Amino acid sequence: MENSKLPTSQDKLPPKINLLTMLRLGLFQMGLGIMSLLTLGVLNRVMIDELTVLPLIAAGAIAMHQFVSPVRVWFGQMSDAKSIFGYHRTGYVWIGTALFTTISFLALQVVWQLGASLQDSGWSTQTYGWAGLLAMMFALYGLALSASSTPFAALLVDVSDDDNRSKLVGIVWSMLMIGIVVGAIISSKLLERPEICGAAILSYDPSQTAKVVDLAKLQATINPVFVTMPAIVFGLCLLATFGIENKYSRYRSRSTVVEREDKITLSRALQVLTANRQTGIFFNFLLVLTISIFMQDAVLEPYGGEVFGMCISETTQLNAFFGTGTLVGISSTGFLILPRLGKKQTIKLGCMSAAVCFGLIIMAGFAGNADLLKASLLCFGLASGIITAGATSLMLDLTAAETAGTFIGAWGLAQAMARGLATVLGGGVLNLGKLLFPVPVLSYGMVFALQALGMILAIWVLNRVNVREFQENAKQAIATVMEGDLDG
Repeated sequence: MENSKLPTSQDKLPPKINLLTMLRLGLFQMGLGIMSLLTLGVLNRVMIDELTVLPLIAAGAIAMHQFVSPVRVWFGQMSDAKSIFGYHRTGYVWIGTALFTTISFLALQVVWQLGASLQDSGWSTQTYGWAGLLAMMFALYGLALSASSTPFAALLVDVSDDDNRSKLVGIVWSMLMIGIVVGAIISSKLLERPEICGAAILSYDPSQTAKVVDLAKLQATINPVFVTMPAIVFGLCLLATFGIENKYSRYRSRSTVVEREDKITLSRALQVLTANRQTGIFFNFLLVLTISIFMQDAVLEPYGGEVFGMCISETTQLNAFFGTGTLVGISSTGFLILPRLGKKQTIKLGCMSAAVCFGLIIMAGFAGNADLLKASLLCFGLASGIITAGATSLMLDLTAAETAGTFIGAWGLAQAMARGLATVLGGGVLNLGKLLFPVPVLSYGMVFALQALGMILAIWVLNRVNVREFQENAKQAIATVMEGDLDG
């Protein structure tokens, strides 16, 4: 029987997860942090600054891995209803991770072809073709990422209880930031080569009127990074999840519909999802909030390169300041701020603080002060950590146990779509700014100012979220859908 490895409802409840197990689970998120650094920190910077790809095209290609995120709901529902290797979550996590770590290296090879075509023939049909292929590679990357990250988030719900879930969330999301910090430090060391910084990376070509980057030097330095780091990420995934579901999952004993898993179809799960007015409100809140936090994803490293004159290794390190701040924010919020202010007030505090930080980031650009930029990113990370801890705790309050995978998929969909929109919007606003202003700092300043306004809008939407109304409506919706199944 395919689910024989999982505890049945007649068995005693599995043991509670301890601190060491929580840290183990966090290794998966740590891997995701490393991967996000490679795609948004390294690839984006190289394309915009070194290869002079238009910001909108570079950001649009990378954002494709977020725009395929509607499949998150499907993968979440699949992991609720169908097991792989006898497990509802772990098989999806392993297969997805193997795929997205492999695809990241293949995407890099397409970036080199795009850069070579741009140098040889400018924005020709061939160049646009490579840009289209890169977008397709990132779409495949996003599919694989969704197949692993959504079931993993549902696994967190499965292995935790109300009294330890907030601690688990705090630890796991802290590990995501540790991944970004560790990835930034390791990548910056691997990329700290004099031959790919400043004038040293340029090659003279009399047929070109502009400075031309030496692609061979870049490839020789960056290719090994995209072999080593993804291999580490896959190893972290296996270490994080091996044996966890078998020992700790409460899925079968907790879910009221588990004996009729074949009845949890996508359409029925979506009925539960859409029957609740609060689901739509919280979905919109996540969209606005996530766009406002992540618009700088597409422009931060180019900002450091163009306005502050930083090398690739230096702009990669900017993520360490943001990640460290976020790590402190997440870990301290769960213990110090959330218990005192509550979830909604905690999120509001984070949003207001983030808006102030965007002002400081703009000021750093006008002053040309790299130290102020780093300090501002540290503070912005702290504000983002407060927001993340508050919003994630609120998200889990707005999740029904019977269809946890589907709800987690929906929240993942909101966040992923918003991150995709944020990446494209950041690149688009930067493009517009470059057309409007001769001074780079004004172009980048437009992006950060728009983010600050978005934070204020997020607070307004948050005021309409009501957890009690959601929980009452969710119970009623589940009962109605299941009664319909029995009648049918």
